[in-house]
Amino acid sequence: MASLEHEHEVKSHLIIDKNEAGSRLDRVLCRLLGQEKRTLILRLIRKKNVRVNGKRVKPELRMQEGDSIFLPASLRSDSSETTGHQPAMIQPLKNLSIIYEDEDLLVLNKEAGLVVHGGSGHQAGLIERLKVQLNLPELRLAHRLDRDTSGCLLLAKNLHTLRKLTEQFRERDAHKTYLAWVVGHPYPYAGRMQSKLLKGISQGGERMVIDAEHGQEAITDLQTILLREHHGWAYSLVALQPHSGRTHQLRVQLQHEGHAILGDPKYADKADIKSFKANLGKGLALHAWRLRFTHPTSNKPLDCRAPWPKRWLNFK
Repeated sequence: MASLEHEHEVKSHLIIDKNEAGSRLDRVLCRLLGQEKRTLILRLIRKKNVRVNGKRVKPELRMQEGDSIFLPASLRSDSSETTGHQPAMIQPLKNLSIIYEDEDLLVLNKEAGLVVHGGSGHQAGLIERLKVQLNLPELRLAHRLDRDTSGCLLLAKNLHTLRKLTEQFRERDAHKTYLAWVVGHPYPYAGRMQSKLLKGISQGGERMVIDAEHGQEAITDLQTILLREHHGWAYSLVALQPHSGRTHQLRVQLQHEGHAILGDPKYADKADIKSFKANLGKGLALHAWRLRFTHPTSNKPLDCRAPWPKRWLNFK
């Protein structure tokens, strides 16, 4: 791990060691200072208040061993103070569903409604609670799931494993398959959604939008599995394989195609949300069903699958 100039108090400079070499600047700072500071970290980097070797840089800059990062005063307070709680006050998770675990990895079946990181009004997320509950202080998320998405969530127990997994996701060597119930009957039944996504602002707050000129490319393969109709209201089960990792990618692309995910409070039409509640249930109908990747230590392929959420058993 990168070293600070003082063990208990974050000083003005952070020196990168060989374990962090190759990592992005913003990710190094989030790992060291706490994910709850991510928004502040990004804002300060973009305002040129965070410097590397005395130079103004971008968040995606790759670190090299020996690099010196200058931290402005707002990032120098102890991370245990900024979170506003001590580990002993964090409530443990109940009914923890472990799909796979060894000395390097942990794969969970995350429940819908559970935030993965503290911050934004949440005192502690899944990762903060698991560090205490499982006595794994170095536990880190290898990828993210939205609060209302259930299913496979991959975590690394050490920095070496995290870096290997991050590389697999970056190079698209790790593969995710999601299941989602959507509005209507998609046709053709199989195909590729390809668009460019950009962060925008709406009356309901921040959300992603399609922007063919300025957005970042997002690619998702879709396969329709089941076609259903309930009291004249059509809906379908689809399998989704994203080839990029943009924020809300699946939700935005499906909504753009006219097949918003059932129960999506941010992107689905109010009429469809109302029909969903009246006929089937509630909550975002998106589930990270399958995760395939190579074990960072053994180099053996792993294929992890999360059972359907129990609430889906009523979807007929």
